[in-house]
Amino acid sequence: MAQDHYSSLGISRDASTDEIKRAYRKLARELHPDVNPDPKAQERFKEITHAYEILSDSEKRRSYDMGGDSGFAGGFGFGDIMDAFFGGGGSRGPRARVRRGQDALIKIDLTLQEAAFGAERELTVETAVTCDVCTGTGCAPGSSPTTCELCRGRGEVQQVTRSILGQMMTSRPCANCQGFGTTIKEPCGECAGDGRVRSRSTLQINIPAGIDDGNRIQLSGKGEVGPGGGPSGDLYVEVNIASHETLVRDGDDLHSPLAISMVDAALGTTVDIESLDGVLQVTIPQGTQSGTTIPIKGKGVTRLRGSGRGDLYVHVEVVIPTKLSEQEANLLRSFAQLRGDKERISVSNTAGGETGFFSRLKEVLGR
Repeated sequence: MAQDHYSSLGISRDASTDEIKRAYRKLARELHPDVNPDPKAQERFKEITHAYEILSDSEKRRSYDMGGDSGFAGGFGFGDIMDAFFGGGGSRGPRARVRRGQDALIKIDLTLQEAAFGAERELTVETAVTCDVCTGTGCAPGSSPTTCELCRGRGEVQQVTRSILGQMMTSRPCANCQGFGTTIKEPCGECAGDGRVRSRSTLQINIPAGIDDGNRIQLSGKGEVGPGGGPSGDLYVEVNIASHETLVRDGDDLHSPLAISMVDAALGTTVDIESLDGVLQVTIPQGTQSGTTIPIKGKGVTRLRGSGRGDLYVHVEVVIPTKLSEQEANLLRSFAQLRGDKERISVSNTAGGETGFFSRLKEVLGR
C-alpha cells in the first residue's frame, strides 16, 4: 500500500507549510537515529523524512495530491533537515562594513557644591573619528572595495559532506574577506583601511544641579565613530563626588555635626556653621541635649527631579570635659549643691570633639 504522507506526519491535507514543518520537526526529534536507536524508529524516521520532502516542496506536493509519483527523488539531504529544525534556508549574506561605533565612558570628579547647584565642565576626550582622507571607506583615494574572489561577494563559503542521511552543508564566514563579501586591495594610508583614526577633542558639558554620586550623563553621538564611517556611539560621563569637610549628603538632604560645650548647651547660644550657602547662624536653645537635631529648611541639595532643595540637619553633640582643674571641679560641686543634686557629678571619660562625631555620623548615614 502506498504511503500516505499526510498520515505519516499526522496532519490534514490542507495543512500549511509551517504546520508541515512543525509536525516534521516534532517527530524527527523523537525518531532521529542519534536519539532513538530502535530499528523501527529508524524506519519511521525515513518515512516521515520522505513525507516531509514531498509535502514541503510545492511542486512535488501538487503532483502527489493529483495522484502523481510519490517516490523519493534523492535530492533531500541533511542540510534540508537542519533547515526544518532551525528555520534555515538561504544565505546569511555578507557582513556590513558600515556599523555603529562603540559607546565610551569617562569619569569626572565634582565637589559637593558643583553637584548641588550644577556646573559646566570642559572635557578632553580621545576617541575614534572618521578618517578625513578616505571619508570612512578605508580605501585609498580613487579606489573602492572589490568583490571577494573566493566567496564571490556572499561573505561566506559552503562545504558539502556526505553522511548516511544524505548531504550535509555547512557555512562559515569567508576567511579571505572576513565575511564582508568585498576586499580592500588599496587601503587608505592614513587609517590603514579601518576608516577611522584616533583624535583628541574638547567637549563642553553641563552638570545638572542635584546629580548624585555614581550617576551618568549620556551624550548621544559623542562616542566612537563606527567602522566604515558608521554612526557614532554615545559618550557616558560618570560622576564621582568628593567628600566635604563638614557636610554629609543623604539624597537631597545634608547633615552637619556641631560640637558645643555643656555651658553653651545649658545656657543657649548662637553658633556659626559652614553650609553650601556660606556661613549660617544656628540658634542653640537653652537646655539643648546631646543628640538633638536642628533642621534648617531649604539649605540642602537642589532636587534633580523636581523643584526646590532638600534640608540641612544640624546634629548637636554636647562635649563633656575630660579634665577639670580644682577650681572648675569646686564650681561644679557648688552648682550641684545649688540645684539640690544628691549624687556627685562624675566627669565623663568619653572623648568628645567634632572629628570623632563627624566620623560616627558618616557611619550612621552609610557615607
